[in-house]
Amino acid sequence: MTCDESRLLLHAYLDDELDAAQSVDMERHVAACPACAAAQREHERLRKALAQPELYRRAPEALRRQWEAPPAVAATPRRRRPLALAAAAGFAGALLLSAPTWLWLARPGAAPAALVDEAISGHLRSLQPQHLMDVVSTDQHTVKPWFEGKLDFAPRVKELAGEGFPLAGGRLDAIGGRSVAALVYRRRMHAINLYQWPADGADTPQSIAQRHGYTVIDWRQGGMRFLAVSDLNEGELKQFALAFDNTAH
Repeated sequence: MTCDESRLLLHAYLDDELDAAQSVDMERHVAACPACAAAQREHERLRKALAQPELYRRAPEALRRQWEAPPAVAATPRRRRPLALAAAAGFAGALLLSAPTWLWLARPGAAPAALVDEAISGHLRSLQPQHLMDVVSTDQHTVKPWFEGKLDFAPRVKELAGEGFPLAGGRLDAIGGRSVAALVYRRRMHAINLYQWPADGADTPQSIAQRHGYTVIDWRQGGMRFLAVSDLNEGELKQFALAFDNTAH
C-alpha cells in the first residue's frame, strides 16, 4: 500500500468499512510509515475531541418555546388587482419557476429533471457515514468483480488515478426505479459518484445540469447511460467525464 492509497482509505479504515485484507494492509503500512501514522493519530484525536459531551449544550427553555411556538401571522390588507393583471402576473411567475426544468427537458438526449434530482439525492445520501461505498478499493480488478451476481449487467470500471481522479470503490444504488452501479472516485477532498446502467438508443453527447451547488453530467455511450454527480466545479467534472470516456477498460 502506498501513502496516497493510505490517505484515500483512512476515513474508511477509521469507520471500519474496509475488508479484512485491506485493514491488514493499512495497519502494516501505518506501522512502517511515520507520516501516515501521524495522520491517523491526528484524525483519531479530532474524532475523540468532537465526541466530547461538553461540546453540546441543551437549548434554553425560552428558546425552545420560541422555536416550537407556531409563527404569528399578521393580517395585512390586500389590494384588489384587476383580473387581467393578476392572471398575467400568475402566468409570468409560473413561467419563471418552470423555466429551468423546461430548458433542461428541451435539450435532446438530456436527462429529465426528476432523474437529475434523484441522482443528486443519491449523492447526498452516499455522503452520510458508512453509506458511500460497499466495496472499498483503488483496484478496478477488485471493484468490478464485486458487482458480479448483484446486477444484471457488468459495469465499466476504470482506474483514473493518472488523470487525477483515483478510484475509491463502489456500491449498489437505485436510479429511475432500477438497480444501478455507483462507482466512487476522488478529486482531492471531493467525492464523485458515477452512476451507470444499460440504456437503449444511440450515443449522446454530455449534457450538464446544476442544482443546489451540485453538477450533474449525463451521457450515453456503447449501450450504457452514465450520470456523474459531484460538488466539483463544472470544469473539473467535465474533465473527469472526458477522462472516463477516453480511458480503455
